[in-house]
Amino acid sequence: MKWKKLGQIFDPTQHKLPNDCKVFAQSPQALVFDDFVRIYFSTRAVDKRNNKYLSHIAFVDMQANLRDIIRVSDKTVIPLGGLGCFDEHGIFPINILRHGDAVYGYTSGWNRRVSVSVDTAIGLAISHDDGLTFERIGPGPVLAASLQEPCLICDGFVKVVDGVFHMWYIFGTGWKRYALDVPPDRTYKIGHAVSADGINWVKEEARQIISDRLGADESQALPTVIAIDGRHHMFFCYRQSFDFRTTNDRGYRIGHAWSDDLTNWTREDDDFTLERSSGEWDSDMQCYPHVFEFAGKIYLLYNGNAFGRYGFGLALLEV
Repeated sequence: MKWKKLGQIFDPTQHKLPNDCKVFAQSPQALVFDDFVRIYFSTRAVDKRNNKYLSHIAFVDMQANLRDIIRVSDKTVIPLGGLGCFDEHGIFPINILRHGDAVYGYTSGWNRRVSVSVDTAIGLAISHDDGLTFERIGPGPVLAASLQEPCLICDGFVKVVDGVFHMWYIFGTGWKRYALDVPPDRTYKIGHAVSADGINWVKEEARQIISDRLGADESQALPTVIAIDGRHHMFFCYRQSFDFRTTNDRGYRIGHAWSDDLTNWTREDDDFTLERSSGEWDSDMQCYPHVFEFAGKIYLLYNGNAFGRYGFGLALLEV
């Protein structure tokens, strides 16, 4: 599986973003039209009340060459949640799915905590104007913490196969303080749930479907699934659970697994190669992958250094 890097295609620092957002274009996700592609991303503004970030969803429309920008949205596509709701302090990411005449947006909502920094859950918002705006189906999540998955449910990727909604998502296994003088860090793994309607979900409770490569403290994030030549392929990112923010060899990199039945997955990271370029925007980190098909070709969107602070790039699967 050989990927050709096409370079950085969007840098948020070079554009006027909505809601006074200045930096970050995280977790790019594609909505394909006939002659252009809309790419949604999470960007950040500073909450002036406490100088902490708030994550908002915006998009950029790109011409069919996936190089030239048509426009950048001047408004966020969905407001943050209400006081005390699961998505009060941010939405990151949003996964986009066409379903009939509507566009479903599966949101990962963030809310701040006291003993740890955040908790998350997955909501659903629906668009009836081709993805320009989304409206929640309700103020609460459609997938959240449960008996064996105590925290940090997010990063849902949804795909309909043979009339069944499948969601691959991450669930937290817990928080841990790795040193006395640092805040606790989280660990999360990739799980799976199914639904008949995209709203009511049944989890494979606490079943980690992708094996660890770095040991029990490996964190896995943002699965994306696509069928290639009759086989299902999953791309995701993974890292160590601590000391990953400034130590490059402990930070995010992209992993790969495959399945013939959407249930059992074989991890083969070595099958995926996307070289890091010295001194460039993705020289230290590659994370938050999203794979999609457009005009008969398969593309990979992904973020680079500093968790997508400087935007996202593109790679092409070579046949």
